Amino acid sequence: MLDDMGKKVATPGDSVKLPVPRRAPENFPVASRLLPASLRPSVAAFYDVVRAADDLADDPALPRDEKLAGLDAIEDALDGAPWSPVDRLRAALGTIGRQGAMGHVRTMLGAFRADARGETCADWDDLLAYCDLSAVPVGRFLLDLHGETSFPARTASDDLSTALQILNHIQDMGADRRALGRLYLPETLIVEAGADTSDLRRPALTPALRGAVDDALARTDALLDRASPLPALLSARGLAAEAAAILSLARALLRRLKAGDMLAGRVTARRSDWARAGLAGLARLARPGPLGTRAA
Repeated sequence: MLDDMGKKVATPGDSVKLPVPRRAPENFPVASRLLPASLRPSVAAFYDVVRAADDLADDPALPRDEKLAGLDAIEDALDGAPWSPVDRLRAALGTIGRQGAMGHVRTMLGAFRADARGETCADWDDLLAYCDLSAVPVGRFLLDLHGETSFPARTASDDLSTALQILNHIQDMGADRRALGRLYLPETLIVEAGADTSDLRRPALTPALRGAVDDALARTDALLDRASPLPALLSARGLAAEAAAILSLARALLRRLKAGDMLAGRVTARRSDWARAGLAGLARLARPGPLGTRAA
C-alpha cells in the first residue's frame, strides 16, 4: 500500500520484523529474588515485551514509519497475533490468573509511539503525562501481580515510577539528544534557566543548563518524598522490600546526578549504592508485618 507521497506504508497483512528481546543493564532491579518465584516469570516476560518495543522505538537506523508499524504489530500480538514474547507473557500471566495485567503493555505502547515520532516535552506537565504512559504502568503491573489495590499504595507507586523515569531521562539526556533528537528535559525549564536546547549537544553542562537540571532534580526529589511511604503501604513483603531497595537506589542516583555532569560522561549509581540498596531491601524484608500481611 502507498500513501499520498508514494511511500510504502505497512498494513495489517504486511510482514513486520519485530526485534528480539534483549537483556540490558538497568538502573533499578527487575524481577529480583525479593519477589516470589511464582511471579518472576511474569515480570521477566513483561520486561522482554516492553524492552523489545523500547528498542524498536529507539533504533536510530529505522525510519519513523517502520518503527510505528512495528509497534502496531506488537499491539496486534496483544490482540492475539502470534509473537513469542507476548505469547510467553500471556502464558505466564494465565498461570497465576492475572491476565488483565496485559493491559499495561498496551498503555506503554503510547509512550513508545511518542518516542518513535520524536515528540518532545514542552513543560513539566508534558513530562508527567509521558511518564503516565512510559513508567507508571510498570509499577502498576507489579502491584496487580501482587494483588495490591489500595489507593495510597498505587499513588505512591505512581510517584516512584515517575521519579525513576525522570532520573533515567536526566542521566541520558545528552545521548538522547545527540543520537535520537529526543528532548525529555522540559523546554520551559531550559528556557527559564537561561539555557538553550542546543546546549544539550555540548561536551559539558553550561551553568544555565546545570540550573535547569537542578530544577528537574529538585522536582524529582519531591516525587521520591511522596513515594517514600510505599514500602510500609504494601502487604506483600517481598514487593515492599524491593520498593525499599529501589527507593534507596533512586536517592543515590539522584545525589550522583546532582554532583555529576551527565554530558561529560555517564553518571551512574556506584557499587556502594547498590550494596546499601540491598541492605535496605533486606531490612524491610526482615521486619515483622502487621497481622494478615502476605509473605510474598
